[in-house]
Amino acid sequence: MKTAFRLFLAAALLALPCLLRAQEYTYPFQNPALSEDERLDNAVSLMTVDEKIGTVVGQGVPRLGIENPGATEAIHGIVKGGSNELPNMGNAGQFGGNWPGYTPPKYRNSTAFPQAYGIGETWDREMAWIVGDVMSYEARFYSKDNPRKSLILWAPNADLARDPRWGRTEESFGEDPYLVGELVAAEVKGIQGDDPTYWRGAALMKHFLANSNEDNRYGTDSRFDEALFRDYYSYGFWKGARAGSKSVMTAYNAYNGVPCIANDFIVEILRDEWGMDGTIVDDAGALRFMVAPHNYAKDINEAVKMALEAGLTRFIDSNFQQVKTAWDAGLISEEVLNERTKCNLRTMLKLGLMDAACPYDQQEFGSDEDIPWERQEFKDKARLVTQKSIVLLKNEGNILPIDKNKVKKIAVFGNRAETVLKDWYGALPTYRISPLEGIKAKVEGTDVEVRFQRWDSDGSAQELAKWADVCIVCVGNHPATSPDWDAQSIQAPWAYGTVAGDGREALDRRSLQLETEDLIKVIWQVNHNTVVTLISSFPFAINWTAANVPGIVHLTQCSQELGSALADVLFGDYNPAGRLTQTWVSDILDLPNLLDYDIRHGRTYMYFKGKPIFPFGYGLSYTKFQYSGLKAVKEGDDYVFRFNLKNTGARDGEEVVQLYATFKGDDAARRLRGFERVAVKAGETVPVEIRVPADDLKLWDSASHAFAFKGRSAKIQIGASSEDIRLKKNVKL
Repeated sequence: MKTAFRLFLAAALLALPCLLRAQEYTYPFQNPALSEDERLDNAVSLMTVDEKIGTVVGQGVPRLGIENPGATEAIHGIVKGGSNELPNMGNAGQFGGNWPGYTPPKYRNSTAFPQAYGIGETWDREMAWIVGDVMSYEARFYSKDNPRKSLILWAPNADLARDPRWGRTEESFGEDPYLVGELVAAEVKGIQGDDPTYWRGAALMKHFLANSNEDNRYGTDSRFDEALFRDYYSYGFWKGARAGSKSVMTAYNAYNGVPCIANDFIVEILRDEWGMDGTIVDDAGALRFMVAPHNYAKDINEAVKMALEAGLTRFIDSNFQQVKTAWDAGLISEEVLNERTKCNLRTMLKLGLMDAACPYDQQEFGSDEDIPWERQEFKDKARLVTQKSIVLLKNEGNILPIDKNKVKKIAVFGNRAETVLKDWYGALPTYRISPLEGIKAKVEGTDVEVRFQRWDSDGSAQELAKWADVCIVCVGNHPATSPDWDAQSIQAPWAYGTVAGDGREALDRRSLQLETEDLIKVIWQVNHNTVVTLISSFPFAINWTAANVPGIVHLTQCSQELGSALADVLFGDYNPAGRLTQTWVSDILDLPNLLDYDIRHGRTYMYFKGKPIFPFGYGLSYTKFQYSGLKAVKEGDDYVFRFNLKNTGARDGEEVVQLYATFKGDDAARRLRGFERVAVKAGETVPVEIRVPADDLKLWDSASHAFAFKGRSAKIQIGASSEDIRLKKNVKL
C-alpha cells in the first residue's frame, strides 16, 4: 500500500504543473499542449455565426483574442507603401495611397529583389529561399505591435510561363514545371521558416490553376487533359504543398468549364490529396465573375454557396453582408461554415496568433530603429540575388568583361539606363541604383570617362558612339506599361499600355518586338563594339540584335541593386551564370493561339518545333566547363548521377548543370528532372552529384490516375542547356 501511495503521489506531483497551466487558459484552444485539431475544433465551437463569417471575409476573432493575420503582395519584396512615382497602382488599402480617413503606415519601404522571372534565372534554390526569408522577416517587422498585420504572403507564384505574350510572365519563375516547383518549394520554406510548430509567414501560392492569359481572363476557359493537369500545370503547386504550403489563391479562369473558385479540385486534390487545409482564397472580383462573364452562377448568393461548398475558405474582397445574406437564405450549411472557419483558423494558429507568444514575435527585432531593409546584410542579399540572375546571352570576341586598363571611353544609351522602374507588385526600396549609376561607380577614381545620351533623335548619339571605345545600350519594357514622360510620369490605365510589346496584369502583349531595337541598330552602325543590356520582364524576338551585336546580357526589372550587380558583371567582378527559364522564340508565328492550353501543340522546350533565338536553360560564362565520367547508381528510392566538372578557363565561375530525361513513348523531347548551380575555381575539377527521387522520374498515368514510370528505362541527358547536352546514360526504372 505504501508503495502504491508513493507512486500515486509522485504521479500527482508530476501532473500538478500541467493542471495549474491548464487553469491559466480562458479557453481550451489556448493550451498548446492540445493537438492542433483539438484546439481548432474548440475555437470553432466557441464562435458565433457572425464570427465564423468574419473569418471567411478575412477577419480575426477579437472576442477570443485571435488577431487577423492580414496579407500582403510579395512577389519579389513585400508591398507595403505603394509607389510615389506611380500614384494609381491599385487598391489603396492593399498597396498604400491617399483617400479620406486613410492613415499612411509608419514605414513604406522593403527590400526590392529582381522580379520573379529574374529569381528563376538564378537557377538557385538558395536564392529563392533568401527572397522568401527576407520577405517574411520584413512582414513580421511590419506586423509587430500593429493591428494591421501582414503575415499571409501572396507568394510564391507557381504559375507557368507557357507563352511569352502572357502579361504576367514577370511573376513566373519560368516555363518548366520541375524548375518552377523546386524554386517554389525553396521560397515556401524561406517564407515559413524552420520552426517545427510555427510559421514566420504563411506562403499562399497563386494562382491555381492554368492562369497564363490576361485579356478576358475573368471569363476564359483553360482546357486540357488530366495528364497535363498533373505533369505540367499543377506540378509546381504540388511541390510547394510538399514543402509545407497549406494555402493557395484560385485563378479567375475556368478549368474545363468550371471556374477555379468553385472547382472540385479544391477539396479533392488540394485539401484531401495534398493536405492543403489552410486558407484558400479567391482572387479579387472572382466571386462576381462567376455570375458574369462566366455565367456559372445565377447571382452572388449562389456564387457564395458554390465557392464555399467547393472548398474555398475566404473571399478576398467580399463584404460580411454578402456572405451573411447567403447564410440567412439557407444556402450555406453549418457543416461547411465550420469546416471553412477551421481552415482559416489553422493559418492563424500556425502563425502564432492563438498563442501568447511564438518564436517569430516582436522579440526577434531589436528596436524601431533597427529597420531590416536598411541593414547592409539585406542590401547585400539583394545584390547577390541580382548578380546571380544575370544571363550572358552573347559574348562574341570576348567583348565582355570590359577591361578598364584598355577601355577609356564608355558611351551609355537607352531609356532604361537612368532609372530602376517599379512594377505592379514591386516593393518600394529606400534607394535604387540605376545602370548608369552602377557603371559610373565602377570606374570612379580611374581615367575612364562615361558619357550618356538616351535617344538618337538628332543623330548626336551616333556621334557619341563614334567617340566611345565601347557602347552600352540599356533598353527593355516598362513593367507598368507607362509612357516615358520623365517628370510627367503617369500610370497607364488598368488593362492598357502604350507599347504593343509591353504587358502586365490584365494586359497581354500584342507583339514580341522590342520597340527600341532601332536604337541598337543605329549605335551599332557606327561602332560595332556594342553591348546590349536588355532589362526586361519577358523575352523579345531580338533576331537582328542576336545576329549582329557582339555582347548581350539579360536581367529583369526592379531590383534596388540592379545597377551595381549589372556593373559587377559588365566589368568582370562577377562571372555571370544565370540561365534562361523560357524558350526565346524568333517569331510570333512560332506560337499557337494564346488560349490553346494544350502545350503539346508546340509550347515550351518540351514540344517546340521551331528554332529559337535562345533555348531554355541557355546562358554563357566568362569561362568554359568540361563534363566527364558520368556514373549512375540507385540508392534507396533515389537515382544518383555523378560526374566531374572541370573549369578549363582562366576565371573562377559557376556552371548550372542540368539533367533531362527522355522516356519511351513520351511525346515531349525531354523533361528537366534535376539541376545544380556549381562553383568551380579556374583550372580545377570538382565532383558533381545530382540526386533524383524516383517520384521525379514518374509521369501521370491516366489509366490508373497515379504517377508511374513510363516504360522500363529512361535516357538521362546532362548538359549546359536543353540543347547543349554533354553526357548521356540509359537507366533502368
